[in-house]
Amino acid sequence: MTRAIDSLDKLLAPAGVAKQQGAVWLVGAGPGDVELLTVKALRLLQRAEVVVYDRLVSEAVMAEVPESALCIDVGKQPGQHGLKQAQINQLLVDLARSGRDVIRLKGGDPFIFGRGGEEMVSLQEAGIRCEVVPGITAAVGCAAASGIPLTHRDCAQSLRLITGHGRSGEPQLDAAALSAVNQTLVFYMGLSWSASISAQLQAQGRDAATPVAIIEKGTRPDQRVLITTLGGLAETVARDQPVSPSLLVVGEVVRFYRADLQVRGNGSGSRCVVQEVGCLVQEVRCVVQERPA
Repeated sequence: MTRAIDSLDKLLAPAGVAKQQGAVWLVGAGPGDVELLTVKALRLLQRAEVVVYDRLVSEAVMAEVPESALCIDVGKQPGQHGLKQAQINQLLVDLARSGRDVIRLKGGDPFIFGRGGEEMVSLQEAGIRCEVVPGITAAVGCAAASGIPLTHRDCAQSLRLITGHGRSGEPQLDAAALSAVNQTLVFYMGLSWSASISAQLQAQGRDAATPVAIIEKGTRPDQRVLITTLGGLAETVARDQPVSPSLLVVGEVVRFYRADLQVRGNGSGSRCVVQEVGCLVQEVRCVVQERPA
């Protein structure tokens, strides 16, 4: 069950003799499809005692946690942060010091824009044993689920993973590096600043006709993919209103997008409705259907 933060005082004061200090595992939950969990991550989840998790962890992954486990939601909503990062760091330390083994569960990979590095350092400084279990990062998982080869040799000699949300809000992009046309750019958390990202890339020489994919809820049964261009990105976001979690994939590799791929994972099929405009697919909505009787 999920335990409210304000009830942690009792949790952190176990009755009886003090236990031996616990440990913390920073575990990557992958992009959402439970079948994309690593074997090690699944094993740890299925025997978990305490799970501290983020909002990007899918319900399907959380369903693998035992009913007896204590699950603490510390997820940050866009513009509405619950616990600050320093408080999350301290929570992990306090839980381990109370004698509990803790699974710190993060969407994707803990070290790819997941602030797992900060948590690891905090635990190390406190003398808490910390282990890291990598996960499939969203860029890799979501692109694969959409048939987009991020490094196709004909049009991408490099790949950049970029946060679409800077420390102070609007991202400040590296002009010299991002202007190269033979590389693929993947923006995490970039929806809010899509107009700025589009304008900055075009200002640095990227063609307005460069294909862009918006992958919403990638690898999950309700995955949706919107295909547009760099010049039309802001309009597409405003019109179709994709929601988090979403990735922006920028580059010629988007032309390999496959609308025929189906999201699978729980026996459900998907029906893809495709509308084409010129050489680009304007919109693809994957609607989950009930499995035939």
